Amino acid sequence: MTITFVSWNCHGLRAHLDDLKTIANKYQPVCIGLQETYLAPSVDVKFRNYNIIRKDNIQSSRASGGIAFLLLQSFPFKPITLNTTIQAVAIQINVKMLLTVCTLYLPPSQNVCQNELDNLLGQLPNPFILMGDMNGHSCVWGSSETNSRGVQIEKLISDHNLCILNDNSKTYFHHINRTFHTVDLAICSPSIFTRWNFTVGDNLYNSDHFPIILKHFDNSVGIPRRPVRFIFDKADWQLFTFYSELKSDMVQTNDIDTATEIVTRHILSAADRTIPKTSGKFPKQWKPWWDDRYAEANKNLNRAWNRFRRYPTTNNYVTFKEAKAVAQRIKRQNKRNTFQNYVSTIQNNTPSKFMWEKVRKILGTYKMGHSVSILNNNGQILSELKDIANALGESFAKISNDESCPQTFRTYKMNEERKLLTFLSSTPLRGTSSLGVTCFRTPRYPSV
Repeated sequence: MTITFVSWNCHGLRAHLDDLKTIANKYQPVCIGLQETYLAPSVDVKFRNYNIIRKDNIQSSRASGGIAFLLLQSFPFKPITLNTTIQAVAIQINVKMLLTVCTLYLPPSQNVCQNELDNLLGQLPNPFILMGDMNGHSCVWGSSETNSRGVQIEKLISDHNLCILNDNSKTYFHHINRTFHTVDLAICSPSIFTRWNFTVGDNLYNSDHFPIILKHFDNSVGIPRRPVRFIFDKADWQLFTFYSELKSDMVQTNDIDTATEIVTRHILSAADRTIPKTSGKFPKQWKPWWDDRYAEANKNLNRAWNRFRRYPTTNNYVTFKEAKAVAQRIKRQNKRNTFQNYVSTIQNNTPSKFMWEKVRKILGTYKMGHSVSILNNNGQILSELKDIANALGESFAKISNDESCPQTFRTYKMNEERKLLTFLSSTPLRGTSSLGVTCFRTPRYPSV
């Protein structure tokens, strides 16, 4: 599977969680950089299979701007601490090398000093990718005009000898003027410029920005998969019994290990032929409210949007807005009905275990899983899962080894281990002396 990064100005994370699920299902990215999340520090947001690193921004006691990184839990990463007033978050991940990825948001109304941008880049280990909504217009990346922010970013690229990955595609739609612009950028170190392919999504996903997508050219860089498991509920046990029948010649060998290996291989071969397995892929983001009615409305919405993009007339724009309103209305109705149906499954005879599972899902407090962090082992940076596991195993083995214990403890342990254990006791144990065979033959309670 190709390594994919996505950057998107979501214009409110909580309001567009469903749209973010659609993006995650379509592109299956390793990380998603989000701008204008509009999250207060007290608001907790979870996203299945992903960890979230946030930097919220509060102005006049209200959430304004804000950025976040969504990182696939199975992919090792390391957060980078940034000392900057700019809305930026950075991490390091392994793509056959340690790569720094930074997402940032530069509000159009905020004056950003050139020194602040230079200071930010100075904190990013090379090589790096810088992506986000920078609100800079320049002819260099496809804008029809250049503003002061665009000149500032041009200088940043020139001073630090960077490369821009954009291909002049439009990334922003101004609803009032009904015009398209390029303000979302992807900038990288020159050493990795040829390794990444830049594209822009064809859908706004109810925002005013298109997602920008970066794909790694090397398909051999794999994404960790879930362990493949047998689906026993769908097994053909009659056929399995036939194929797994053991024969005497399988164990006619003097080596017990060889016989064990032959029997094990025979049973697993029978299981492979008769028991289906999981795919190993991570589950997609679940949207229980999606039905045929909404699928048709969403199809009409996409058709109206594509017609407007090709022919941006007033009539086509009105048709698009009407289709969008219909799709949103059906979505709200489906969400309400789905929630009511889900809650109605909790009855007075529902077992407490299943009841609390449903309550936790409603509250969003279900188990999120664990992430894997890049490991620093004696000054050596380990980012491969196998190397991390081996380093942890060696460390645990060293700690549990006798050599890590004091000499006095080792001497005492050795002396104690030389003593013979005796199970004879001159004193009967309290509570068991009166037990006899009769007690077990005629139990007082049937459950004994």
